[in-house]
Amino acid sequence: MQSEKKSVYSWALYDWANSAYATTVMAGFFPLFFKSYYSSQTDVTLSTAQLGIANSVSSLIIVLIAPLLGAIADAASFKKRFLFIFAFLGILMSASMSLVQEGEWQMAAFIYILGNIGFMGSNTFYDGLLQSVSSKKNVDFVSGLGFSLGYLGGGILFSLNVWMVQDYAFFGLESNAAAVKASFISVAIWWAIFSIPLMLFVKEEQKADKKTHNHFKDGYIRLKNTFRKITKLKHVALFLVAYWLYIDGVDTIIRMAVDYGMALGFDSKNLIFALLLVQFIGFPATLIFTKIAHFWDTKKAIYLAIGIYLLIITLASLMQEVYEFYILAVMIALVQGGIQALSRSYYSKMIPKEYSAEFFAFYNFMGKFAAIFGPLLIAGVALFTHSSRISIASISVLFILGGALLYFVDEEKGEKELHDALVHN
Repeated sequence: MQSEKKSVYSWALYDWANSAYATTVMAGFFPLFFKSYYSSQTDVTLSTAQLGIANSVSSLIIVLIAPLLGAIADAASFKKRFLFIFAFLGILMSASMSLVQEGEWQMAAFIYILGNIGFMGSNTFYDGLLQSVSSKKNVDFVSGLGFSLGYLGGGILFSLNVWMVQDYAFFGLESNAAAVKASFISVAIWWAIFSIPLMLFVKEEQKADKKTHNHFKDGYIRLKNTFRKITKLKHVALFLVAYWLYIDGVDTIIRMAVDYGMALGFDSKNLIFALLLVQFIGFPATLIFTKIAHFWDTKKAIYLAIGIYLLIITLASLMQEVYEFYILAVMIALVQGGIQALSRSYYSKMIPKEYSAEFFAFYNFMGKFAAIFGPLLIAGVALFTHSSRISIASISVLFILGGALLYFVDEEKGEKELHDALVHN
C-alpha cells in the first residue's frame, strides 16, 4: 500500500516538475522576451508571426511522431524511456535559452521549438503511465492530483520568477534580461530535480515477449491497427471528437484571456496577477472536482465544468471592470484543472493498459489540434462583427457541440467495444 502511494505521488510530481516550463516559458516570459529581446530589431507584426510559426512547427512535429512512438513504447515497454528522452530535451533547451543573445531570433525560435517538443512529447508518455499507477477506482483522483500539483508547482516557480524580473537587483542580477535568462535556467533545474521520483519509483510493466528487436516495425503495425480500430469504435471515437471540441474551447480561453483583457484596456500587471491567481486556486479546485466525480459521476462532473464555462463566456462578453476579470479568473481556476483531469481519467477507463501509450498519443493528437479552430473562430467573428465581446461569446459553440456529442458516449460500452475489437484482432 505504501509502495502504491509512493508511485502515485511520484507520478503526479512530474506534473509539478514540467508545469514550470508551461507557466514560466510558454505562457509567461518567452513570448514577451522573444518580442522585446530575441527579435528586438524586427517589426512587431513579423515577430508575432515568427513566434506563431515556432509554436505551430513544434505542435506539428509532435502530432506526426507521437502516435508512432506511442505504439513503439507499448510494444517494447519504452514509456519511461521515451518520457525521459523528451524531458531531457526540454530541460536542456530551457537552460539553453539563457545563452541566446539579443537579436538572435532564429536561434531562439529553434531552441524554443525543441523545448516545446520535449515538453509535449514527455506529456504523451506521462499520460500513458497513468494506468500503471492507478485503478479504475482511483483514476479520477490520481489524474486530478497530477494537474493540481502542476498548478501549484508551476505557480510557485512562476511567482518566484516574476519577483526575480521585477526586483532583479535583489537577486544580484544586472538587468531584467539577465533575470529572465536566470528564470529559464531555474525552469531547467526545477524540471530535472522533480522528475527524479518518477524515474525511481514508478514501475512500468515489461512485455513478457522479448523475441523481436524490430521495435519500429512492431510499433508501425500496432499504430496502423490502432488507428483502424479507433475509426470503427463508436464510443472512443465520439469521445475523442467531443473532447477536441470542448477542450478547444478551454484552450482558446487560456490563450485568448490576456489578449481579450488588453483589448478591453486592462493593465498588464492585473492580467499577470490574474494568471497567478488561476495557478494557486487551480491546485485545490482540481482535487475538489475529482471528489465531485467520485461521489457523483465523472461524466456528470465534466458536464458541470462545461456548464460553468458557458456561464464564464456569457459573463466575459458583458465584462466592463477589471475586478470582473479577477472574478472570471477565479471561476476559470475552479474548473480548468477539473475538466482536464477528468477528461484524461474518463478516457483512460475506456482503453486497455497494454495499449495506453498509443491510445493516449491519439488523445494528445486531438489535444494538439485544440485551440486551432477556436482562435480562428474568434478572429473571424471579430472581423465580421468588429466586436471583441461577440467574438468571445462565439466560443460557447465549441462547448455546446462538445457537450452534445459527449451525451452519446457510454464509458462501459466503449470499454467493451474496444475489448471485443482487440480480442478479435
